[in-house]
Amino acid sequence: MFNISDKAVNEISRLLGEEEDKTMFLRIRVVPGGCSGFSYEMGFDNEIDSSDQVFEESNIKVVIDKFSYGHVDGGTLNFSDGLNGTGFGIDNPNATAQCGCGSSFTV
Repeated sequence: MFNISDKAVNEISRLLGEEEDKTMFLRIRVVPGGCSGFSYEMGFDNEIDSSDQVFEESNIKVVIDKFSYGHVDGGTLNFSDGLNGTGFGIDNPNATAQCGCGSSFTV
């Protein structure tokens, strides 16, 4: 399971509203790199592979490939617009450690 917070849904919806292609969705990837071993990548896409996991909340789709899903299963996509930083983040119960800047993690 993968969860999408209400604030994340609202922000994804706002950003997708600016896209001409109405078939777009948010894709989350976990890639090797960063000072702790893995990093998150997020961006809009419009192609779904048969092995992708698709999560939908309030008509917003978030798609995660098979490799990445194994690293974020049980997590929650959040959006913060506070004084301590703005942007998307993943509350990941599989991460055993995180780098100081919060951009990479270890499983």
